[in-house]
Amino acid sequence: MVIVLLGVLAAQALPHFVQLAGDAEAAAIQGVAGAITTAAGINYLARKANPAAGVGVTDCSHAATLLTGGLPAGYSMGPQGFPLPIVAESSASCTVYGPGGTTAQTTLLGIL
Repeated sequence: MVIVLLGVLAAQALPHFVQLAGDAEAAAIQGVAGAITTAAGINYLARKANPAAGVGVTDCSHAATLLTGGLPAGYSMGPQGFPLPIVAESSASCTVYGPGGTTAQTTLLGIL
């Protein structure tokens, strides 16, 4: 009887654990997107204060240079296939692509 009861409980719990992996991937990509947005703001202010500081941001692919160590393994910036130009002194929404087909939006501030 105890074994049957444990089997029923395991059958109920297993789908919840499987869903946790997807939730973790979604949370991770949101964290990476948030870090990029924050780094873009800090980079913008640093470059405004000292043009030799920070890096120029003119398209979405430059987001990788904003994070120390670059984008985590398995992540990339989009839109994929072509760079999305970002006009200096303006912001643009870029897509972060992560593992498991997850995506998130991040905002980059254009600066030369």
